[in-house]
Amino acid sequence: MEALQAMVREALVVTAVLSFPMLAAATVVGTLVAVAQAATQVQEQTLTLLPKMLVVGALTALFGSFGLRLCSGLFVDALGALPAVVRGP
Repeated sequence: MEALQAMVREALVVTAVLSFPMLAAATVVGTLVAVAQAATQVQEQTLTLLPKMLVVGALTALFGSFGLRLCSGLFVDALGALPAVVRGP
């Protein structure tokens, strides 16, 4: 049970590390666009989505190899811990 909890904990940490920068960037860009729209009184839906998509896409392109290394490390660790999970306490 301990090995399974460790694997789940590590998977959650990797998920948080991978998703937090994207969510933070999308939030900052969305806030900036919303302030600009409020200042100019232009309420166009495509203006809010496109900048967020571009920023998240750019971050994915820049840090994709880092994310793949994290995921492959998690996969290797999960395969290594598999006998302990199957065997149990």
